[in-house]
Amino acid sequence: MSDLLNIAGKTYQSRLLVGTGKYQDFKQTRAAIDASGAEIITVAIRRTNIGQTVGEPSLLEFLPPEQFTYLPNTAGCYSADDAVRTLRLARELLDGHQLVKLEVLGDPNTLYPNMIETIAAAKVLVKDGFDVMVYCSDDPIIAKQLEEIGCCAVMPLASLIGSGMGILNPWNLQIIIANANIPVLVDAGVGTASDAAIAMELGCQGVLMNTAIAAARDPILMASAMKKAVEAGREAYLAGRMPKKLYAATPSSPTTGLIQS
Repeated sequence: MSDLLNIAGKTYQSRLLVGTGKYQDFKQTRAAIDASGAEIITVAIRRTNIGQTVGEPSLLEFLPPEQFTYLPNTAGCYSADDAVRTLRLARELLDGHQLVKLEVLGDPNTLYPNMIETIAAAKVLVKDGFDVMVYCSDDPIIAKQLEEIGCCAVMPLASLIGSGMGILNPWNLQIIIANANIPVLVDAGVGTASDAAIAMELGCQGVLMNTAIAAARDPILMASAMKKAVEAGREAYLAGRMPKKLYAATPSSPTTGLIQS
């Protein structure tokens, strides 16, 4: 395949990134990841055991780092200092792993990102040698600033984390995509397969999700649906949709040369 996702110098066939939280157990997590075809998986360091809690089941046993690219994230962090500390711990636990997802939240109710703290953390992490994929608001100016800091991907929200409301502001998202020289992935707010397809049709390089799969009635089946939606949306974007118009001025079927009865 020539159409590959490139993140921090490494290529991936799947453009669907999937979280590992909120499932019944690690066994269901593995089944959902397999059905999604995801190669990059996110893990909340403050909530999931990847070796920091000795004697308890570890996610590493079910999703070996040799088979998947781990994306440690800072879910639950509300300050730049907490986020930086968390990702440095992740680097130690994962033997020097550099690819991380930065998110600094500003409000425990909406989980909307605090962009002032996010920018502060991004500067420290990039300087410290991390490859930073960053969760952000859908502000085109902020997204460009994060790119200029040195983040390897920006991930604007489609709507609030866990809301399932889909893409509420496609216009801002299109501006971010048009001005970016790094991958733009939708993160947060996807609720069903059509949301993922729309994100890809708009030109996103990928989609990251967790709740949309884990909270579905059948997470395994939804993971499979999301895989197909991301692939279909990417193909539609590459194909180029027909122009929209109020009505067809030219019939799609010929009106001359018809067989006469």
